[in-house]
Amino acid sequence: MAGQISPTRSALLASKASLKTASSGADLLKRKRDALIGEFFALVKDALAAREQLSGVSKGAYTSLFGAKAWDSPEAVESLSLATGGEYTVQMEIQSIYGVKVPKIEVPARPTGVNFSPINVGARTIQAAGDFGGVMEAIVKVAATETKLRRIGEEIKKTSRRVNALEQVVIPGIQDDIRFVRGVLDQREREESFRLKKIKAKLEREKELEKAATAAAGSHGTAAD
Repeated sequence: MAGQISPTRSALLASKASLKTASSGADLLKRKRDALIGEFFALVKDALAAREQLSGVSKGAYTSLFGAKAWDSPEAVESLSLATGGEYTVQMEIQSIYGVKVPKIEVPARPTGVNFSPINVGARTIQAAGDFGGVMEAIVKVAATETKLRRIGEEIKKTSRRVNALEQVVIPGIQDDIRFVRGVLDQREREESFRLKKIKAKLEREKELEKAATAAAGSHGTAAD
């Protein structure tokens, strides 16, 4: 970069301003990264808890399902699954976590009533249906936490790359520019100082010669008289 910059005082001031901006930007990005890392580890705990909950309710739900098929027959269970099937609607909005857009998913409350007649099915099948409703809720929680986790993790990587680029490429390049311009300006100042000293010495010699010539002329005039 030093070879592409004009070694002038205005360029030096501009480079200093750029260095200040780059350093401030790196500090801000590091603070953002640290905050995101804290949020990431907090979400890791939530994600692990959601996974554990999903594993627990899934085991219970499949146990209920096997019992229902054994007691109420597979046909009754399948007929109930068709009766209780349908869309599972969730509420979702986008929220910002330190500038990262992540989905905020609200798990809907399960309906208290049933949309089928319990006459033709047994209690075990009804229990299995309720247990799988819990599985659906756990899946939504896992999806919500792991989506946040993935997006924040991606932002941490992106922010770290930007910090590294600033600290390892941009800032050292600007510092090289500043050193280059300062070196050229210092050299010019030394050369200018040396030139001025030479001029001053020359003027002083000429002045001394002029004084000597004036003195000599005065002594010749006195001798002639």
